[in-house]
Amino acid sequence: MLATRIRQKDGLFYFASYPAKAVLDKARFISRFYGEGEEISAQSVPQNDEIAQFIARVERNDEAFQRSLSRAKVKSLRNFYEMAQSQPPIPGTVLLFTSETLKFTPLPGQETVGNMQEPDSKYLIIDGQHRLAALRFYLKEHPQEASSINVPCVIFDGRSEDFAAEMFVIINSTTTRISKSHLIDLYERVSWADPDKRFAARLVEDLYREGDSPLRYRINRLGGRSQLDKWILQAELFNELHRWISSDWKKIRLVTNSYREGERYYEIIRDFFKAAEKVWGDSWDHDGYMVTKPVTIKAMIRVCADLARADAEPLENRAKRWETRLQPWREQMRAFRSEGFYERFPAKGEVERVARIHRDLARAAGIEVRTSAKAGK
Repeated sequence: MLATRIRQKDGLFYFASYPAKAVLDKARFISRFYGEGEEISAQSVPQNDEIAQFIARVERNDEAFQRSLSRAKVKSLRNFYEMAQSQPPIPGTVLLFTSETLKFTPLPGQETVGNMQEPDSKYLIIDGQHRLAALRFYLKEHPQEASSINVPCVIFDGRSEDFAAEMFVIINSTTTRISKSHLIDLYERVSWADPDKRFAARLVEDLYREGDSPLRYRINRLGGRSQLDKWILQAELFNELHRWISSDWKKIRLVTNSYREGERYYEIIRDFFKAAEKVWGDSWDHDGYMVTKPVTIKAMIRVCADLARADAEPLENRAKRWETRLQPWREQMRAFRSEGFYERFPAKGEVERVARIHRDLARAAGIEVRTSAKAGK
């Protein structure tokens, strides 16, 4: 088919105008969409297609893709197709991806315009599933009108699956339809993400999965199957860890072995929470206390960062040493009872309350609060 080959920096992709029926036949839907008494069933996604599995999982779980909202969005788009007369009926460009390398033959005398060979397999829709779903319903009801519609498509080919994940993250991290927790799952996979974000994302993953982590399976994350009560959202934990990592990043990036440095930070957090669990005693993971609620966990991570700067070495018996250091927290236990907690820690909002608890806990243990934290950042 006729296409324009576009080069941006070291990347190549294609722009093509696909007839409506052709693109619908060539693209695969990995989510279910509803029309009036009809539905487009999600196509099966191979287990080894990680990116398609990820997108399908997000769209099945995210609130914005629940059945009623999906139906309403498809209906509004289909109505738009029916009403559009003097304006293009397809709003925006559809982004498609194939892992196959597409053959491109320039036309005589042209470098960027030519014939693009279509892939043998179907395209993965990176952006535009709702638009194409609405178009399919519209095509069924108005075949003559829909047959004159061409869909503007940007096509990416011959890249790794990580590139498709990258595109999905870029698109959805700038909108509100996909929650931040879902996107954090991809930070380690994508090349665009800032290295400090990937570093923090790996810490979240390790804290969730490692057998010696006091937070194992206690993080509320997409796809988690553990029945244990969850203490903190993945996005909240990521934000706190990224806050710490960002402040240390100039030092971290100078380390030759970044993987080992990631392990070092994980071990610091692990040892700290082991010590904290011992000190808090029966109030740890107790519904009557706020010790393992998000507001306190976030504050403790900040204390952990302060303590690590002053007393990370030696490694031997560090958890035990920190347990002794945090012993004064036992005297604070009554203040962290659920009943009356918010009256004892008054604040204008969560941010201010976390900062206050951070200062109180650090002061009780004789730990110096770093400058940026004193400023409430």
